[in-house]
Amino acid sequence: MIPVYVVILVPLIGAFLVGLVPARFKPALALTILGIALLASVYALSGVLANKELSSRIYSGEWISLSFIADGLAVFMAFVSLLVSFLICVYSLEYMKEYKDRGDFYFWTVLFIGAMMGLVFSGNLLLLFCFWEITSVCSWKLIGFHRSEKDTKSADKAFLVTFLGAALMLAGIIFIYLTKGTLDINILKGISLNNVLAFLLLGGIISKSAQIPFQTWLPDAGVAPTPVTALLHAAVLVKIGVYVFARFFSLTFVASPLFMNAVIILSVFTIIVAAGSALVENNMKRILAYSTTSQLGYILLILALNTDISLKVALVYILAHSLAKAGLFLCAGIIEHKTGTKDINRLGGLLADMPFTALAYLLCAFSVIGMPPFLGFWPKFIVVFMAIKEGQILAGSLAIIGALFTLFYLMRLFEKVFLGEIKIAVKEKKFSPMVIIVMILGILSLLLGLGGKISLPFNLVSTLIKS
Repeated sequence: MIPVYVVILVPLIGAFLVGLVPARFKPALALTILGIALLASVYALSGVLANKELSSRIYSGEWISLSFIADGLAVFMAFVSLLVSFLICVYSLEYMKEYKDRGDFYFWTVLFIGAMMGLVFSGNLLLLFCFWEITSVCSWKLIGFHRSEKDTKSADKAFLVTFLGAALMLAGIIFIYLTKGTLDINILKGISLNNVLAFLLLGGIISKSAQIPFQTWLPDAGVAPTPVTALLHAAVLVKIGVYVFARFFSLTFVASPLFMNAVIILSVFTIIVAAGSALVENNMKRILAYSTTSQLGYILLILALNTDISLKVALVYILAHSLAKAGLFLCAGIIEHKTGTKDINRLGGLLADMPFTALAYLLCAFSVIGMPPFLGFWPKFIVVFMAIKEGQILAGSLAIIGALFTLFYLMRLFEKVFLGEIKIAVKEKKFSPMVIIVMILGILSLLLGLGGKISLPFNLVSTLIKS
């Protein structure tokens, strides 16, 4: 078996190759690098399924060690992130072709993915934090891609908010070393964490995953090109926080019931507030950004319930949301590309000229809403069921209300954009190849949901995450 750090080194080294080659070769090279990394992640996934040892250690030091963990959680996150990122990159070939600075997009995107892979497989807390901060720099550059004053302000806001959370997390990591004498994740397994340290780590987690009170940067990040927003909101950046929560509080540390109850309250509050914000927003990308914040609240909720199946359900939810939400953002990009606006009040009647985009939107929206038999239904249903079963009646009830809000704002967006009278004519009526990628994401959201709790995703995570 190949060492797991190959999955990390391919995009990390590949990013600098993208930076060196002439501009016309950058898109194809970036796509090739992500494709190789995706195949390497599949190889790692198959290795874990076959119970082969893929974890490795290159260097050990007092503070930091170059050690990598390849367990079920890590390889699943790597595979999902690379799969969706690869599809977004294919979409970008058409979307970004008129951008003169598209080479910057491909460099920072591939570097971002490399940092994400490093973070996912890190076996040392300080090493994890280093990759965490590299993703912050990459997202700062990607959000501010257009370099206008508005874009740079949004990028600076995202960087500063997540940096504040990262500073809290770093403080927690330092205190863990001072009190436990190690930053090795394997050694720290099963160690109880006091509430102060747990909340310091949580600060970084919720800033990255845009949970209240750190949620405001994510809607503003919609100024970036659509492949960037799809990548950050669906596939990679915002998932880092929930991944780290799962790594820390599901598989490593033992947190107090007080801390877990606080996270439950925080997650439910985020679900409702973010979904309510999406209901009154008129910018397509901001609606979908608020939706992302709300949906990540469900993932944190099931993880905070800390049941025997919490981690498995969370992983399926991550897969469902990554596929469907990426599709919705890419749909928004096609609409903006063809009409020149993101304001749903200026749109209408696009169903006649964009029927395939409308169908792709519905497929992805149904999964995010949680309509059976789409993949998004099963983990959302289990989150609500487990909340009520664990005695969190109010949390479960509010989660149901949040699901209803999701139905309302996504169907409102569909009605405003695709139905009614035509307000803005599309610039060109020919079929866009970008729709194919969105359709793939929508069809996957449907097919992977067939079979419910015995579907492929549930069977896969049940095998990867041993009880």
